[in-house]
Amino acid sequence: MIVGVMGGTFDPPHIAHLIIAELARVRLKLDKVIFIPAGEPWMKSDRIVTSADERVEMVSLGISSNPAFSLSLLEVKRPGPSYTIDTIEQLSGEIGSDMSLFLLLGWDSVAEMPSWRAPDRITKMARIVAFPRPGFTRPEPGDLENAIPGITKRMIYVDGPYLDISSTCIRQMIKEGKSVRYLVPDRVRQYIDEHNLYKA
Repeated sequence: MIVGVMGGTFDPPHIAHLIIAELARVRLKLDKVIFIPAGEPWMKSDRIVTSADERVEMVSLGISSNPAFSLSLLEVKRPGPSYTIDTIEQLSGEIGSDMSLFLLLGWDSVAEMPSWRAPDRITKMARIVAFPRPGFTRPEPGDLENAIPGITKRMIYVDGPYLDISSTCIRQMIKEGKSVRYLVPDRVRQYIDEHNLYKA
């Protein structure tokens, strides 16, 4: 089985998440893509994050129309901060040794990998699929290789799409009373409205 893994805070999930996941599924011939909302995202400790239950529900609503997408609660159920290496190891143990993992990351996340917990172990257990993020430059392979030896042989760069959409901008737009129709899936937008999320 060939599995894509898309982790994130998903606060809220938006169409760029879905487009990237579907593009990876088609190009890499993935059997499925697992969306994994972070429980306590340690890299977002500088701001208040929407509750895990609400983010899980939004992801569930957002991916519901694609049978190749699934939701995992691994990080939400795990106490304490969410670390990618723990998730990759747990996934490998649950699904089995006949599985190939592809970790879907934006350029910004790839550049931050040297600061992650056990990045060398992550790259041994999963291929890294790097997608463009507007406002960020493509990480230099030499810099990555110096920080995480062997990573460049385990990386796949995907050109495009250049989608200038972020959860941060969406939260700000909602706070300002602007429409986010078509930036998030309709069912996610309805959930945000019904639960009065991100309002000033």
